[in-house]
Amino acid sequence: MQVKLLYDLVEELAGADTGRIVEILFGKKDVNEFLIARKMELTINQVRNILYKLSADGLVSFIRKKDKRKGWYIYYWTLKTEKCLVKLEDSLVSKIEELKKILESRGVKRFYVCKSCDIEVGEEKALENGFSCEECAEVYELADNSGPIREAKVKVARVERNLKLIRGELDVIREKEKKKRVKADKKIAKVEGERKALIKVARAAARKRVARSVGVRGVGMSGGKKGKAVAKKKVLKKVKKVAMRSKASRGNGRQVTGSRKKGKVVKKVGFGGKLKRRFGGKK
Repeated sequence: MQVKLLYDLVEELAGADTGRIVEILFGKKDVNEFLIARKMELTINQVRNILYKLSADGLVSFIRKKDKRKGWYIYYWTLKTEKCLVKLEDSLVSKIEELKKILESRGVKRFYVCKSCDIEVGEEKALENGFSCEECAEVYELADNSGPIREAKVKVARVERNLKLIRGELDVIREKEKKKRVKADKKIAKVEGERKALIKVARAAARKRVARSVGVRGVGMSGGKKGKAVAKKKVLKKVKKVAMRSKASRGNGRQVTGSRKKGKVVKKVGFGGKLKRRFGGKK
């Protein structure tokens, strides 16, 4: 059914006897244009004219490859099924609207017919001509609207049935395309996740190398905070040691006069001190 409907669509767009191209392209991909011409028993230029008309409506796509032996380009064609069905859906909707207008018109208006010429005209046209045929001057007879109304209803039912089939096919195709997109998105997300994980590992390794190079243990292992705290503690400890040494050398803030000899402080004694030692019995 789908192929038959597309067959009619192609003939409507590209002309009579062009629908056969659907049978050749349907369900296939990148079909050689020379193969199409051979199967349709047409020249390559005739086939290209048909395909160019379909391409103008976006119903077919092509790729071209250069023939290594002959040096010219060969075109390979693909029928775009979804776009064909969308185009067909629009066409069927338009037909239904036209048929419904006919039904509405037949239900409220009167028509007249010339049986000799088999010509039907509306009431306004018949009135202008004095209810006589322009061709043979025969008097018009009132047409029976029951036949055209019945025929229009049958056509509406058939077109609506085809439209339902087309929409069902479109739903299937779109669901498949949706699943393909979801699968592709998951694959992209997986690759992106792996890339981010590798970057994270590389950055962690780089921070670790920097920490080892400056002699600070733990830098970069837990966000850098712990390593920085350890480094600060070590610096403060070194400063404290230097301060203690400086304090000891100053004698707790009192000035020491004298000279150091063998690790002991030798105080200088003045003249009065020497006399006191001498007369006080100290040598």
